[in-house]
Amino acid sequence: MRILIANDDGYLAPGIAALIQACEGLGQIDVVAPEQNASGTSNSLTLNRPLSVYPARHPHGDRVASFRYVTGTPSDCVHVALTGLLGHRPDLVVSGINNGANMGDDTLYSGTVAAAMEGYLFGVPSIAFSQVEKGWAHLDAAAGVARSVIEQVLRDPPPGAAWLLNVNIPNRADATALPRRVTRLGRRHASEPVIRQTNPRGDTIYWIGPAGDAREAGEGTDFHATARGEVSITPLQVDLTDHALLPAWQSWLGKASA
Repeated sequence: MRILIANDDGYLAPGIAALIQACEGLGQIDVVAPEQNASGTSNSLTLNRPLSVYPARHPHGDRVASFRYVTGTPSDCVHVALTGLLGHRPDLVVSGINNGANMGDDTLYSGTVAAAMEGYLFGVPSIAFSQVEKGWAHLDAAAGVARSVIEQVLRDPPPGAAWLLNVNIPNRADATALPRRVTRLGRRHASEPVIRQTNPRGDTIYWIGPAGDAREAGEGTDFHATARGEVSITPLQVDLTDHALLPAWQSWLGKASA
């Protein structure tokens, strides 16, 4: 078993150290992570400059076959790893453990999910792990959940040659004992307004505002499960086609060309 670990909080983040420990003993571990925090970079690849890869001095570096950081995005890390850096194809890509939730609309922006999705796009089974609250509280328990989920998918693989799971774990000391629920993505309200400030030179600058509150958080969603103290496991796909509305659009096009 060969496991590739990535994240979006950067190679020095506590979450990736916890995920390394969670994977220890399951097979060969290679780590390729961003040099800096790259949260919110989604699936972006760096195409306007070359990327550099460096061996990392890391407290858990002796527990892995290789530990490197990349001057790019989470997607860059997995893309470079799978297209030449590793020299082999991993059996599993895992990403995280993220400092904060990746539920609902978050998944479109998340670098954590994007790193796992990059593995999935290359046909490698992949999992993204996140804690629901920021701050790394009870990270050891979240790592225990990650270990258990990874062991289960290795012991009893989900259907299909490749699959993508998005796992959100409540920040609780008893996280390993919490029920697990297969969920769908919920939805958030629109983000809060931008935060306008003035820099020391008198220029107006803008910070992206906080994410909106949950809007669709009913039973069956990731928001609902984690609010009930459950671990949310959401199977994801890349197909963004609105299949339900395809006939309506075809009818619309027919009217426009009539």
